[in-house]
Amino acid sequence: MSEITAERTIPVRIPTPLRGLTGNQDLVSARGSTIGEILKDLQSQFPGIAERLFDQTGNLRRFVAVYVNGEDIRFLQDQKTPVGPEDEVSIVPAVAGG
Repeated sequence: MSEITAERTIPVRIPTPLRGLTGNQDLVSARGSTIGEILKDLQSQFPGIAERLFDQTGNLRRFVAVYVNGEDIRFLQDQKTPVGPEDEVSIVPAVAGG
């Protein structure tokens, strides 16, 4: 069963500022059963993306939000949030205004 989980791919929406790292793709697929695994797989596919998403302690940067089906993972289980094949993950940069 764990092999099946490892082979599932989850669609991940990539924001415009990160598309230079994904070959200008706005939607990519990543493998994993949690957000943390998905984000690690993105790093293996698109080197350099982790530096844009994580701070030095391994936490998501304050100006980066990750959503599963429209829900912010910070209000779920953060990087331990489970994902399944029906889920969609979105990476969203914070927008500042004033």
